[in-house]
Amino acid sequence: MAVILIGALLTVAGVVYMAGAVIGRGRLSDPKSSLATPDRPAPNLATTGPTLEPRRRGLGFFGLSQNWPGLLMMGVGLIMLLSAAVF
Repeated sequence: MAVILIGALLTVAGVVYMAGAVIGRGRLSDPKSSLATPDRPAPNLATTGPTLEPRRRGLGFFGLSQNWPGLLMMGVGLIMLLSAAVF
């Protein structure tokens, strides 16, 4: 029973960590303030004003370098849940 509880908590914690990482990167509706660092290029937007609509689609928010702790927690939690269900 404890393995199931820990697995469920790790899975939920992984999802919450990944959501918090995306929210913590800054406002999505104002790309100039969050991406205005000298080492990053300007975003390629469809319009000149603040918008959430990029010119092309991408999954930049799902990079492994930013989300590996959350993915690891979810993976370990799912393995614990599956191992408890099998045994």
